[in-house]
Amino acid sequence: MAVLVTGGAGFIGSHMVLALLDAGENVVVLDNLSTGFRWAVPSAATLVVGDVGDQDLVRTVIRKYGVKAIIHFAGSIVVPESVADPLGYYNNNTVKSRALMEAAVATGIRHFIFSSTAAVYGNPAENPVSEAAKPAPMSPYGWSKLMTEIMLADTARAHDFRYVALRYFNVAGADPKGRSGQSTPRATHLIKVACETALGQRSQMEVFGTDYPTADGTCIRDYIHVSDLIRAHVAALEYLRAGGQSDVFNCGYSKGFSVLEVIDAVKRASGKNFDVRLSPRRPGDPAAIVAGSQKIRDTLGWQPLNDNLDEIVGHALSWEDHLAAFKIAS
Repeated sequence: MAVLVTGGAGFIGSHMVLALLDAGENVVVLDNLSTGFRWAVPSAATLVVGDVGDQDLVRTVIRKYGVKAIIHFAGSIVVPESVADPLGYYNNNTVKSRALMEAAVATGIRHFIFSSTAAVYGNPAENPVSEAAKPAPMSPYGWSKLMTEIMLADTARAHDFRYVALRYFNVAGADPKGRSGQSTPRATHLIKVACETALGQRSQMEVFGTDYPTADGTCIRDYIHVSDLIRAHVAALEYLRAGGQSDVFNCGYSKGFSVLEVIDAVKRASGKNFDVRLSPRRPGDPAAIVAGSQKIRDTLGWQPLNDNLDEIVGHALSWEDHLAAFKIAS
């Protein structure tokens, strides 16, 4: 019996692979390595280089390795990029997810965990926002994920197939043991960009929008440590295996920090006062979004262990130091 992790060579997926291996699971990774890295997949896992939209390949992998559950991370995640390339996002995030689901149903997969996003909420009327809030995406990225959630729900009603969709808020940090972290070049994640700037890898960084209706005028987000997010996936898999019904859960801490507060945290951790430039808003960015997280705590028994902005930033900064040393050694 094995778990198939799509996108397992990427930032969040590689942490999932580590957690599954630590728990004694057999793990197969399917990744086209467009943004992931071969070195991010431990040798104890089986890496298949290919696309989740290739149904013949997916069916072959499931049958060959005895896959019984799928955890689906593969996809595109940059909001402004989705505004510029909506068709590319609908293809990569929605069309290919549909193909993966069809292959899963055809091969008898009953447990499916989907990497969704808080972007399905758009700019919520109330924060923290609960799973009961009406979805109102502001970007093709958010719509592409919501469409996949709708397909999952319809598929679960029609087949012997159950799923959990986890709506991520802002994922950051790195494996506390230093085994993996955010490694994508030119990544747009705030904490990664700020850490790179603190380490002199960027001459400056930009803050997009200072006129939002927040205390300091910058966007507010709920930042969740990647290790706590992975614990949510582990809990979701246990829940499905125990007979749990299909459901959707937020993944966040129910508290938010502004862009400027995050930058200050990076400055504290690094001891560096780097150049921050103020720029206009980007399309698709809501003013504030914070997770209502009671449902996942009550239903899955999830309890975060790394709920601290300074710890999140510290782990991210350590990983950037590691990456810099790795590049020099290479």
